[in-house]
Amino acid sequence: MIVVHHLNDSRSQRILWLLEELELPYEIKPYFRDAATRLAPPELTAVHPLGKSPVVTEDGVTVIESGAIIDYVLRHHGAGRLAPPVGTPEYEAHQQWLHYAEGSAMLPLMLNMYVARLGEAGAPLQPRIEGEMANHLGYLDRALAGRDYLMGQDLTAADIQMSFVGEVAGAFGRFETYPNIAAWVRRFQARPAYREALEKGGPYNLGPKS
Repeated sequence: MIVVHHLNDSRSQRILWLLEELELPYEIKPYFRDAATRLAPPELTAVHPLGKSPVVTEDGVTVIESGAIIDYVLRHHGAGRLAPPVGTPEYEAHQQWLHYAEGSAMLPLMLNMYVARLGEAGAPLQPRIEGEMANHLGYLDRALAGRDYLMGQDLTAADIQMSFVGEVAGAFGRFETYPNIAAWVRRFQARPAYREALEKGGPYNLGPKS
């Protein structure tokens, strides 16, 4: 059985959502952030030396990184669900979204969060960060124009992987500027599997507010 080493209020929430969409059995091993530092507890280093979440383990295999975990789950347990057929142009586009989420899209969003904590000291970096956020969020918003999900009218794992980008954009107050992202986030957050993952995963600050 898949074991999800789940850190509260983290990217591992989307792995729980993936498993709920696939209706797979899994076990949650919970970990909790330090209330003062918001860092993961040292116990996670016993699972993987980086001490980060998400991590999944199954039958002696340990997989880190959200994109790699999603790819692993789809190959071993997906049975063709939540991804286009291998060898099609749609599959290649889907793979790009899986890598793009953390490879490019999240960087300016994370920089925005950390640099904001510097106050005036971070001001010289803000124009560049704002420009990069506009670049990536604009790209995502245009990709969602006229469709419910990234690959069309049906949810795929690309949406699950990219969901954190959309939710962070909402936390930064960008939904008014990017209405397609806003509608997409509201759409996927209303899915029963998403809601079930929230029930099992615990408090998640980026989840729906009502």
